[in-house]
Amino acid sequence: MERGTPPRRSVFLKLLPWPERVEVARALRAETVGGVILLAAAVVALAWANSPWRDAYARVAAYHFGPAAIGLDLSVAHWTADGLLTVFFLVAGIELKRELVLGELRTPAAAALPVIAAVCGMAVPAALYVAVARAGGGSTAGWAVPMATDIAFALTVLAVLNTHLPSALRAFLLTLAVVDDLGAIIVIALFFSGHLAPAALGGAAAGLVVFHLMQRFRVRGWWWYVPLALVIWALTYNGGVHATVAGIAMGLLLRTRRDEAAGETASPGERVEHLLRPVSAGVAVPLFALFAAGVSVSGPALRAVFTDPEPLGVLVGLVAGKTLGIFAGTYLAARFTRARLNPDLAWADVFAVSVLAGVGFTVSLLIGELAFPGAGGAGHVKAAVLVGSLIAAALATLFIRRRNRVYRRLWEAENSPGDDRSVPA
Repeated sequence: MERGTPPRRSVFLKLLPWPERVEVARALRAETVGGVILLAAAVVALAWANSPWRDAYARVAAYHFGPAAIGLDLSVAHWTADGLLTVFFLVAGIELKRELVLGELRTPAAAALPVIAAVCGMAVPAALYVAVARAGGGSTAGWAVPMATDIAFALTVLAVLNTHLPSALRAFLLTLAVVDDLGAIIVIALFFSGHLAPAALGGAAAGLVVFHLMQRFRVRGWWWYVPLALVIWALTYNGGVHATVAGIAMGLLLRTRRDEAAGETASPGERVEHLLRPVSAGVAVPLFALFAAGVSVSGPALRAVFTDPEPLGVLVGLVAGKTLGIFAGTYLAARFTRARLNPDLAWADVFAVSVLAGVGFTVSLLIGELAFPGAGGAGHVKAAVLVGSLIAAALATLFIRRRNRVYRRLWEAENSPGDDRSVPA
């Protein structure tokens, strides 16, 4: 570089290399299918909970089973939240590990923009919730409810729109959701844990060490890992920390690089994700939604969403907070890092994705249950999550449809012959 020549500016939301596009498309396709199933489960939950058989819904959700001797005599709703969602967070942990090792987060320069955007997209909704709740004299316990984006529902919106959103924008949305999941699990572990049992937590930590050593020494065989994973999960639950933390911890410990010297055609992370993603998207998350989304949609309940401080704070956080936080964080980070926006896109496209990130469901409902254990408060907060997500989806639809002609042209250019698909990874 000659003296006096300004440093070359990186391009934000540039065309992804072909191998990375394939990986992103594969992950998003599975999330989209899962989102359709999740949407169906939510509709069934709402219909059942507001039908003449609502008492049967409550009885099924409250039915207890499990070994009481080891503290696992839980209700059906509890099993779906603490048990099945562990599978969801295990898959999320693998996705995050892959992003850290092989994806957009592997270098600080590439990770800066989406990470800053995601952090701002969590902080601003939380701050707006606290401001609204305090102004109305309500509880600030639900500050974390509007923090997380539900990638499956967001992608379902895109599928319904039949949009041709460029792969770079889709990857940006996926990265936001992955970082959101990590932030959510940290919040759950730090702020929504019960009375801690050091002995049980010590046993869970020891189990994770054994899990790591088995990965390091290339131990194979599900018969080793499944019993160990169940023990780690049970100890984490009995230790007073939400059991889903065990899932993301094990996901982060799984290797995502193939050991070619050992003859691996796929890494342990790839194999586990391939096996568990259908279980997570098609069984675990929909069953959680079935017993978490069953809230009253009566006139008084919907009125409470717009009048009571706690649900109103959730609504404002999802619709306004996520949009403002992600867009402002991205814009300021790009200016600070001197990143140049892809000339084929506009800041309006980043704004549209920011609005779409306000679609929150799975993690928001989970945190809502933890923040408001009582049925009344949790019901209104859950209703706010549903209404806020619906409003965010409707607004995102307006913004994205306006630019779909541009997206179609870029999508066709990405997938036409002569692109970089022949370039080796």
